[in-house]
Amino acid sequence: MLFEIRHVTEYEYDEPVRESMMELRLRPRRSMEQRVVNFELELDPRAQTFSYTDNFGNTVHHFDVPQAHSRLVIIANSVVETSAPPMPPEAVDPGEWQALDSDRVRADCFDFIPPHGLAIETPPLTAFIAERDITALKRDDPLTALRALSRTLYESFDYETGITGADSPIDHALIERRGVCQDFAHIMIAICRGWGVPARYVSGYLFTDRARGDRSDPDHTHAWVEAYLPSIGWLGFDPTNNVLARERHIAIGVGRDYVDVPPTRGVFKGEAESKLSVGVQVREAQGSGTVSEYLRMSPPAIAAARRRASNAALVNQQQEQQQQ
Repeated sequence: MLFEIRHVTEYEYDEPVRESMMELRLRPRRSMEQRVVNFELELDPRAQTFSYTDNFGNTVHHFDVPQAHSRLVIIANSVVETSAPPMPPEAVDPGEWQALDSDRVRADCFDFIPPHGLAIETPPLTAFIAERDITALKRDDPLTALRALSRTLYESFDYETGITGADSPIDHALIERRGVCQDFAHIMIAICRGWGVPARYVSGYLFTDRARGDRSDPDHTHAWVEAYLPSIGWLGFDPTNNVLARERHIAIGVGRDYVDVPPTRGVFKGEAESKLSVGVQVREAQGSGTVSEYLRMSPPAIAAARRRASNAALVNQQQEQQQQ
């Protein structure tokens, strides 16, 4: 599938600030199932960007706006081609529980095994595990257990924005039994690691399809989980929608939790209060069905397609709910 993604972030300050320094994780990742055809950043005020690759293989852009400004707009335009990863088997050998405890797995997945940050076991999580008898899922092989865990989380929580923030502790969602994708991802990661299954947080986008039962907000970013099984490798689970991560999932970054991969992070100099608005649009590439067809389009045609996309309501006037 070929997607165009437009991600708009706007900071407004009630007084001019003297300088802004920002770090961005907005460029989609490269993988066997994901090819970045094009990526562009638009900044207002204009600034020179630099980039590097972090410890988890994510592309990080950073820039400095040294002059006074009352507004900062960051627009990331991406064109990404995705393909479906191989479909996993229905189950794996139960002996994989022992393989997960091997020195090789512990060395290769060192960062994604211990509890960390927002993905930790807490008293409300312990109570939830006991209430839903989640430990009993380990009677099955690891893949069957992970499928059942994703389904249990999907059935146990309502999807509702505004209940938690992007960096809220999992206790908020556990107590309310409501939340959004980053909450469900953190809860699943904490349980996986408690089982000894390496698990990592994935930040990205979902091409939402209501006909398939997706409940994610299409105007926000998305988050899901990748768990490691020795016979398969990293496999994506989306507990928000109770599906495996497939060609409609577009990954930006991976980390131990949300704090490792926020789309934007920065500081400014000044006494101002800031207001943040974010809008995301993911759509199939206009006027083209393949990468080669897209690349044959003239620059004006590509620009016109982007203008059509930008005419939609991309910036929602609400507090940021990153990673929905």
